Amino acid sequence: MAFDPSKPYNDLPALPPRVDVESRAVLKACIEARAAVAELKAAGQLIPNQGVLINSIPLLEAQASSEIENIVTTADRMFLFDGAGEGEPDPATKEALRYRTALWEGYQAVKQRPLSTNTAVQICCAIKGVDMDIRNTPGTTLTNNRTRQVIYTPPEGERLLRQKLANWERWMHGTLPGTAQIDPLVRMAAGHYQFEAIHPFTDGNGRTGRVLNLLFLVDQSLLDIPVLYLSRTIARNKADYYSGLLSVTKTGAWEPWLLYMLGAVTETARWTTNKIVAVRALVEETTERMRRDAGAIYSRELAELVFVRPYCRIAHVVEAGLAKRQTASTYLKELAAIGILREHKMGREKVFLNPAFIDLLKRD
Repeated sequence: MAFDPSKPYNDLPALPPRVDVESRAVLKACIEARAAVAELKAAGQLIPNQGVLINSIPLLEAQASSEIENIVTTADRMFLFDGAGEGEPDPATKEALRYRTALWEGYQAVKQRPLSTNTAVQICCAIKGVDMDIRNTPGTTLTNNRTRQVIYTPPEGERLLRQKLANWERWMHGTLPGTAQIDPLVRMAAGHYQFEAIHPFTDGNGRTGRVLNLLFLVDQSLLDIPVLYLSRTIARNKADYYSGLLSVTKTGAWEPWLLYMLGAVTETARWTTNKIVAVRALVEETTERMRRDAGAIYSRELAELVFVRPYCRIAHVVEAGLAKRQTASTYLKELAAIGILREHKMGREKVFLNPAFIDLLKRD
């Protein structure tokens, strides 16, 4: 029966796919992707204070993943309003920051229990900032932004959606018959298609699915922390991303989709690894400069804080237990005086930027 985009795709096939998902080409791409992810995991361990990575790379991921959904902000605004004491971010920045919150909450959740439908619900709630649950009313369609033509109608009915999500869960964890030996990266790529095809929520499915990709890598011990900047590659190849998803639905084109996702993992992992190596070098260079030019206030903790908080406020120094308010202000002004930070006025509040770090994060 021909696929009809205007009718609910209640016949969405269960996983595993009806084709060999580990073809020779896929296995070759998978080996390359696994090596790149292993290198990224090792690079992440080079940064003693993991907060430097957790507070930076996921913000870039949040910006890019939101941009895929046409929610556009900048890295500067993301860092500026992250933990802001005052000032209201614009709606796009606020929504992108919720993505980072969702990624963090999901990361905490998968350390306690395996990835599941409940994890997806928790993530979607955090992204949207309201209570969300599995769809139970009809009417959800995906349309072409330009022509407004319906290109896909996902399955309908909460009971059916939960059945398909239960199958998705078992696939992701390799508990379906014959799936235990399938590489986790292949399961992630195929599972991402399935989650997006199920489209379990009225909104936020794309971003929820991309958070789940990163959490799955942590869940499977391929990464220690969710710092793969995967949405960078997807955002740059957005048309290929959406056409790949639709081609699986229309023609069962699994191999091109799997190769696309594995290629994105490889490219992104290498990019992120190079970025982490550069971050480590900058942290060490800044630490040495602080020790040399501001020895009276130097501490390793203070040096790392201006990377954990590249838009550092006096309150951040106080919260870190490094000084009381007046002394914290003196510390930050001293670091601005020697050129490590740059003072910026934001309403009644002073913010101290780490320009070298921000430029490094934004630089391609």
